[in-house]
Amino acid sequence: MSHATHFEERVLFSPDVPPAVNELLQNAVALSHTNKPEAEKLFQQAKRLDASCLQTYFALYKFYFYQGLLREAECEVLAALQEAAKQGGFLCDYHRLALQPDIDMYANETALFYLYSLKALAFIKLRQEQESDARAILLLMQKLDPEDRVGASVIQSLADALIEELS
Repeated sequence: MSHATHFEERVLFSPDVPPAVNELLQNAVALSHTNKPEAEKLFQQAKRLDASCLQTYFALYKFYFYQGLLREAECEVLAALQEAAKQGGFLCDYHRLALQPDIDMYANETALFYLYSLKALAFIKLRQEQESDARAILLLMQKLDPEDRVGASVIQSLADALIEELS
Protein backbone atom coordinates (compact mmCIF):
# COMPACT_ATOMS: atom_id res chain seq x y z
CA MET A 1 0.00 0.00 0.00
CA SER A 2 1.50 3.34 -1.02
CA HIS A 3 1.51 6.35 1.26
CA ALA A 4 -0.97 8.17 -0.98
CA THR A 5 -3.44 5.30 -0.89
CA HIS A 6 -3.13 5.12 2.88
CA PHE A 7 -3.84 8.83 3.31
CA GLU A 8 -6.37 9.22 0.51
CA GLU A 9 -9.12 8.08 2.86
CA ARG A 10 -8.07 10.57 5.51
CA VAL A 11 -7.20 13.66 3.47
CA LEU A 12 -10.18 14.84 1.53
CA PHE A 13 -9.63 17.84 -0.66
CA SER A 14 -12.38 19.46 -2.68
CA PRO A 15 -13.99 17.13 -5.24
CA ASP A 16 -13.02 19.76 -7.85
CA VAL A 17 -9.30 19.08 -7.42
CA PRO A 18 -7.95 17.64 -10.67
CA PRO A 19 -6.85 14.01 -10.26
CA ALA A 20 -3.17 14.70 -11.05
CA VAL A 21 -3.09 17.53 -8.50
CA ASN A 22 -4.88 15.40 -5.93
CA GLU A 23 -2.33 12.61 -6.39
CA LEU A 24 0.55 15.04 -5.79
CA LEU A 25 -1.17 16.50 -2.74
CA GLN A 26 -1.90 13.06 -1.30
CA ASN A 27 1.73 12.00 -1.77
CA ALA A 28 2.94 15.27 -0.24
CA VAL A 29 0.72 14.81 2.80
CA ALA A 30 1.94 11.23 3.19
CA LEU A 31 5.55 12.45 3.20
CA SER A 32 4.97 15.55 5.31
CA HIS A 33 6.03 13.82 8.55
CA THR A 34 8.85 11.68 7.21
CA ASN A 35 10.45 13.66 4.38
CA LYS A 36 9.59 17.35 4.64
CA PRO A 37 11.82 18.52 1.74
CA GLU A 38 10.26 15.99 -0.64
CA ALA A 39 6.78 16.84 0.63
CA GLU A 40 7.41 20.53 -0.03
CA LYS A 41 8.57 19.73 -3.57
CA LEU A 42 5.37 17.79 -4.22
CA PHE A 43 3.18 20.56 -2.79
CA GLN A 44 4.98 23.09 -5.01
CA GLN A 45 4.70 20.78 -8.01
CA ALA A 46 0.95 20.51 -7.46
CA LYS A 47 0.70 24.30 -7.37
CA ARG A 48 2.72 24.64 -10.59
CA LEU A 49 0.58 21.99 -12.25
CA ASP A 50 -2.60 23.99 -11.60
CA ALA A 51 -2.11 27.42 -10.03
CA SER A 52 -5.88 27.99 -10.12
CA CYS A 53 -6.54 25.05 -7.78
CA LEU A 54 -7.21 26.74 -4.45
CA GLN A 55 -6.62 23.54 -2.49
CA THR A 56 -2.92 23.66 -3.39
CA TYR A 57 -2.58 27.00 -1.60
CA PHE A 58 -4.47 25.61 1.39
CA ALA A 59 -2.22 22.54 1.57
CA LEU A 60 0.93 24.63 1.24
CA TYR A 61 0.07 27.22 3.85
CA LYS A 62 -0.95 24.53 6.32
CA PHE A 63 2.25 22.59 5.62
CA TYR A 64 4.40 25.66 6.20
CA PHE A 65 2.44 26.66 9.28
CA TYR A 66 2.89 23.25 10.90
CA GLN A 67 6.60 23.36 10.09
CA GLY A 68 6.82 26.67 11.96
CA LEU A 69 7.68 28.48 8.72
CA LEU A 70 5.34 31.37 9.38
CA ARG A 71 6.78 33.74 6.77
CA GLU A 72 6.34 31.11 4.06
CA ALA A 73 2.85 30.30 5.34
CA GLU A 74 1.95 33.98 5.19
CA CYS A 75 3.20 34.25 1.61
CA GLU A 76 1.04 31.29 0.59
CA VAL A 77 -2.01 32.72 2.35
CA LEU A 78 -1.53 36.03 0.55
CA ALA A 79 -1.22 34.16 -2.76
CA ALA A 80 -4.38 32.20 -1.87
CA LEU A 81 -6.27 35.42 -1.16
CA GLN A 82 -5.14 36.87 -4.47
CA GLU A 83 -6.13 33.78 -6.47
CA ALA A 84 -9.50 33.45 -4.71
CA ALA A 85 -10.29 37.12 -5.31
CA LYS A 86 -9.34 36.77 -8.97
CA GLN A 87 -11.57 33.72 -9.36
CA GLY A 88 -14.40 35.25 -7.34
CA GLY A 89 -14.32 38.58 -9.16
CA PHE A 90 -13.94 40.67 -5.99
CA LEU A 91 -11.24 42.85 -4.50
CA CYS A 92 -8.20 41.09 -3.08
CA ASP A 93 -7.50 43.88 -0.57
CA TYR A 94 -9.55 42.79 2.44
CA HIS A 95 -9.44 46.32 3.89
CA ARG A 96 -11.23 47.72 0.84
CA LEU A 97 -13.38 44.61 0.43
CA ALA A 98 -14.84 45.08 3.92
CA LEU A 99 -15.96 48.59 2.90
CA GLN A 100 -18.18 47.28 0.11
CA PRO A 101 -21.72 47.38 1.53
CA ASP A 102 -23.31 44.73 -0.69
CA ILE A 103 -20.55 42.14 -0.88
CA ASP A 104 -21.81 38.59 -0.30
CA MET A 105 -18.94 36.48 0.93
CA TYR A 106 -21.29 33.51 1.26
CA ALA A 107 -22.12 33.51 -2.45
CA ASN A 108 -19.90 30.57 -3.39
CA GLU A 109 -17.07 28.27 -2.34
CA THR A 110 -14.44 30.65 -3.70
CA ALA A 111 -15.59 33.48 -1.45
CA LEU A 112 -15.73 31.12 1.53
CA PHE A 113 -12.21 29.93 0.73
CA TYR A 114 -11.14 33.59 0.75
CA LEU A 115 -12.66 34.01 4.22
CA TYR A 116 -11.05 30.83 5.49
CA SER A 117 -7.66 31.99 4.19
CA LEU A 118 -8.16 35.40 5.77
CA LYS A 119 -8.80 33.66 9.08
CA ALA A 120 -5.56 31.72 8.55
CA LEU A 121 -3.74 35.02 7.98
CA ALA A 122 -5.07 36.38 11.28
CA PHE A 123 -3.86 33.25 13.07
CA ILE A 124 -0.43 33.49 11.43
CA LYS A 125 -0.19 37.16 12.47
CA LEU A 126 -1.09 36.14 16.00
CA ARG A 127 1.62 33.46 16.00
CA GLN A 128 4.10 36.03 14.65
CA GLU A 129 3.24 38.17 17.69
CA GLN A 130 1.70 40.82 15.47
CA GLU A 131 -1.40 41.14 17.63
CA SER A 132 -2.54 44.49 16.25
CA ASP A 133 -2.45 43.17 12.67
CA ALA A 134 -4.30 40.02 13.74
CA ARG A 135 -6.95 42.07 15.54
CA ALA A 136 -7.39 44.38 12.54
CA ILE A 137 -8.00 41.38 10.28
CA LEU A 138 -10.41 39.84 12.79
CA LEU A 139 -12.34 43.11 13.01
CA LEU A 140 -12.69 43.19 9.23
CA MET A 141 -13.78 39.57 9.28
CA GLN A 142 -16.73 40.50 11.48
CA LYS A 143 -17.93 42.64 8.57
CA LEU A 144 -17.11 40.13 5.86
CA ASP A 145 -18.37 37.09 7.79
CA PRO A 146 -21.04 38.38 10.20
CA GLU A 147 -22.42 34.84 10.69
CA ASP A 148 -18.92 33.58 11.61
CA ARG A 149 -19.23 30.71 9.16
CA VAL A 150 -15.46 30.17 8.99
CA GLY A 151 -14.98 30.41 12.75
CA ALA A 152 -12.84 33.52 13.08
CA SER A 153 -14.34 33.93 16.56
CA VAL A 154 -12.08 31.06 17.67
CA ILE A 155 -9.01 33.06 16.63
CA GLN A 156 -10.52 36.13 18.33
CA SER A 157 -10.85 34.12 21.56
CA LEU A 158 -7.21 33.06 21.29
CA ALA A 159 -6.18 36.68 20.75
CA ASP A 160 -8.22 37.77 23.76
CA ALA A 161 -6.68 35.02 25.91
CA LEU A 162 -3.21 36.03 24.79
CA ILE A 163 -3.79 39.67 25.68
CA GLU A 164 -5.26 38.67 29.05
CA GLU A 165 -2.29 36.40 29.74
CA LEU A 166 0.18 39.17 28.95
CA SER A 167 -1.63 41.68 31.17
